[in-house]
Amino acid sequence: MITQGAPTKSLVERLRAQDPAAVSDLSDAYGAKVYQLAFRYLRNREDAEEVAQDVLLKVYQKIDAFRGDAALSSWIYRITFNAAMSRLRQFKQNLPNAFEKASDEESTPSPKREVVDDAPLADEDMLRLEMRQALVRALKDMPVLYRAPVILRDVQGLSTEEASAVLHVKEQTLKSRLHRGRLMLREQLADFSTGLSLH
Repeated sequence: MITQGAPTKSLVERLRAQDPAAVSDLSDAYGAKVYQLAFRYLRNREDAEEVAQDVLLKVYQKIDAFRGDAALSSWIYRITFNAAMSRLRQFKQNLPNAFEKASDEESTPSPKREVVDDAPLADEDMLRLEMRQALVRALKDMPVLYRAPVILRDVQGLSTEEASAVLHVKEQTLKSRLHRGRLMLREQLADFSTGLSLH
């Protein structure tokens, strides 16, 4: 197994040498992060798992294309981003109203549900739910040019350097788009400005 401090260079060399154990080490080192990133975009566990497997296989098959200009992680996240975007484009053609239907189902009370407790905690939970739904809608409606930096930096937690490498843009460009994306979100979520954190 790859140790935590083991150099990336060693893993890359072993992948290029088609060392079978390197595939397992690649999965151990990056599998969880790749899955998390794919899930942030796809919002579906099965699809995220499929994309994660595809990405790790593609990294193994295309490792010779990795030039080492950026970190290996940035290259892998870029492949993940492209794979998730490709999957989303397919869904957009096949299920154009799936998101709206899912949102309607979430907000429609079940007939079997008991009378809602009017306690402050219930109100606070409802506000959190509404805020989450508003955030998802706002991100969905945002142009991908601004959505991608927001998700990579604010949701996925990548650094400015990593996010700019994933998107193949200069750090200043990323910061500019991130700023614009955050402003768009702030406008969309203005109704919640006195409310709660999502976490």
